[in-house]
Amino acid sequence: MNIAANNGVWSGSWVAERLGVELVGDDGLTALLGLALRRNPRRAHLLVSNVLGKHVPQSPSVVYGHGFALGRRVRDLLGEREAGRAVVLGYAETATGLGHSVADGVGLAPYLHSTRRPVAGVVPAGGFEESHSHATSHLLLPEDPALLSGDGPLVLVDDEFSTGNTVLNTIRDLHARYPRQRYVVVALVDMRSPADAGRLTDFAREIDARVDLVAAASGTVKLPEGVLEKGQELVARYEESAATGDRPGAAPSGPVAQFPAPLPGVASQADFQRNPLGARGTARPAPTHPQTPDTRTTPHLTRVDLHWPYGLPDGGRHGFTPAHRIRLESALPTMAARLAEALPPDARRVLTLGFEELMYTPLRIARELEALVTAEVRYSTTTRSPVLAVDDPGYAIRSRLVFPAHDHPADGPGERYAYNVAGAGFDAIVLFVDSAGDTPELHAPDGLPALLGAHAPHVLLAVVPSYVPALPEESPAMLPEPLRGPAFSSYPAEDVGWLLQDLSDVTLEAPTEEREEAIQSGGAHYAESLPVEYQPSEQYQALFHAALETSAARIAQAVGVVTETVLAERSPRPVLVSLARAGTPVGVLMRRWAQFRYGLDLPHYAVSIVRGRGIDANALRWLAAHHDPRDVVFVDGWTGKGAITRELADAIEEFEERTGVSGFDPEIAVLADPGSCVRTYGTREDFLIPSACLNSTVSGLISRTVLRADLVGPDDFHGAKFYRELAGADVSVAFLDAVAARFEEVVDAADGAVKELAVADRTPTWEGWAAVERISEEYGIHDVNLVKPGVGETTRVLLRRVPWKILARAGAGVDLDHVRLLAEQRGVPVEEVGDLPYTCVGLIHPRYTRGATGADGRAVNV
Repeated sequence: MNIAANNGVWSGSWVAERLGVELVGDDGLTALLGLALRRNPRRAHLLVSNVLGKHVPQSPSVVYGHGFALGRRVRDLLGEREAGRAVVLGYAETATGLGHSVADGVGLAPYLHSTRRPVAGVVPAGGFEESHSHATSHLLLPEDPALLSGDGPLVLVDDEFSTGNTVLNTIRDLHARYPRQRYVVVALVDMRSPADAGRLTDFAREIDARVDLVAAASGTVKLPEGVLEKGQELVARYEESAATGDRPGAAPSGPVAQFPAPLPGVASQADFQRNPLGARGTARPAPTHPQTPDTRTTPHLTRVDLHWPYGLPDGGRHGFTPAHRIRLESALPTMAARLAEALPPDARRVLTLGFEELMYTPLRIARELEALVTAEVRYSTTTRSPVLAVDDPGYAIRSRLVFPAHDHPADGPGERYAYNVAGAGFDAIVLFVDSAGDTPELHAPDGLPALLGAHAPHVLLAVVPSYVPALPEESPAMLPEPLRGPAFSSYPAEDVGWLLQDLSDVTLEAPTEEREEAIQSGGAHYAESLPVEYQPSEQYQALFHAALETSAARIAQAVGVVTETVLAERSPRPVLVSLARAGTPVGVLMRRWAQFRYGLDLPHYAVSIVRGRGIDANALRWLAAHHDPRDVVFVDGWTGKGAITRELADAIEEFEERTGVSGFDPEIAVLADPGSCVRTYGTREDFLIPSACLNSTVSGLISRTVLRADLVGPDDFHGAKFYRELAGADVSVAFLDAVAARFEEVVDAADGAVKELAVADRTPTWEGWAAVERISEEYGIHDVNLVKPGVGETTRVLLRRVPWKILARAGAGVDLDHVRLLAEQRGVPVEEVGDLPYTCVGLIHPRYTRGATGADGRAVNV
């Protein structure tokens, strides 16, 4: 037999020698498997996979490669047509990541895994028992029950196929509800005994369906008589010795047992390519004093914001579709890059540690990370499964960490485990949990991060939002008609309908400094209050009018370009939906251009979108009830770093998935796109748009939008205020008239620009986002939300937030006259930068408390 050795020792030899257990089968079997012992009344031994990424840290490329290769074999077995109709089902908790990787290999197959976490309000579509497991009940909780009711092949994936009981229980339960003609069972190893080998064929005959089996390797475990009792006695003796400190023949197991030698079966990506059964990599030297306790102090836990795509499921608990896969694939490079930036630059050995059923997401990010960093990256996950740890090269579980469950499991509190982590020589450990597991219990002194900190100098935490399906809704309430001027806003009624509720009688304003402190401390969301409206000085008003005079023609041309592009490429009769409030003046101007040029009377509405909360779903519901969603074109004033562009795309997808209403195109049309975030724009230059200089007095006297739970119910539009009292300072219509008056003179220039754009490559480069991330790090801010690029966003910082400093491109000229004046009034330094991609960038105070500004509210440099 070919032995996969750890310094010449197979990681199952310790159990084999003491219990007489024998592993026989394919030559590569022992490269895939080691042996350990556990306290279990049904089966004492545990087959420990070296390529699953559960108990043994392994290269993520190797782990993913095995699952993906199995999926390719399934696709070849089924053929392209049947593979396109297949659904893949994985088993919790051990095979959730494996099953997902198999689904990727199959191709377009949606994926679902069983779960031991019930979700309130989600009715199980099935369930089954896993007879040999320590935790038996599995639930099937698909968001879309049709995932299981189709008639295409069902592919069932587990890490090992031993007795076949689990698979038979699953098929029996599902076949009674959703019969189909074909099943494929997939496992890393087929370990059935000769007595069990024929059961699958008999069962297939019984249900009158075809059942195939695909495995990477096959063999069997030969168990001598009395092995269960002997194994239980051995486990009890070693657990007792660990508790008393005695060592019967080998190093004790326990929460911080160390191991001096490399893990068995560890393979590099190159090794995997040479030998897909898992050849070993080069052994690492053992520490000089393997039993010396690790005395390093627990490090500070560093959180890493992955920028997880809004509404994207964190795994297959409720189903993961091919569309989800496309979104994840596009987001993986960015998430891995953020993780790579957070790692210490001198890290040589990094562990990415998943959390029970959360296996696939950490695996995919770890695989991307492996290609980005020079450090050796390994991947494994925590588990519910209690296994004896013995510090011996011939034993598969060399060490274990024991910590309390931290996700409030339905079966009550209990111990959880991380194996082969303690003493493994990791310089950094990245712990992934879903948000349901990011609890006070996780961060307690005996929680997992604290334990990890004793074994690695750097511990990072990445939290993935726990996806919860939208529950079935009752018939939605009737929504009111849009608000219109002059009752709400100073715009004429035909210019815009506001899909908002009027909160004019509610006191929502708070001092700028107070709002900033609450927002940055996490105590409040920016949309829960309003800033006190800025009252411009005579000098500032003069600057606005001067800017309008010099830029009106330039704005008119950009209006013409974006409107003509929309009419040519999006819809001949678009429904303009501006994002309140910066988008509203632009939407009105686009409507006026269509009327001026073609006599079109385009519908125009304004809706609320809130960063971190999405677009007003009730507004979308109203639009879908009154217009064809395919005609809707979302309009905004300008792009900065592209946050709203991403927010809208995610929100539209979530709305369509929840309501079934489709057709909305999330592509925003903007007047100016300096951040290169969209394809439909009037210009990509970062220049002064006078409507950005003021607040409500250039936006129909409407406040920014408000979303607060005590004011906005589930069937309400978001809110806003109408500042009637500011009518004397209102220039909203004057701004529109000044720009529209220049339409005639810019027609030819606009037509020429539209022709050039029609043949140009307008693919967004997101260079604005990249610049913001660079500035955030260069200036020690470490939060892109506090970096506001472009003239418009910089003006907002000075009017609404607590500014820290302004970065201005050298030689920016009159476009920044109003910015310089506001900065002078607020005591904010303006720093000229030579290579700035924007005309200017506003930096919000990165560590703001009220004590960070003077008594007069002026900024204090830090």
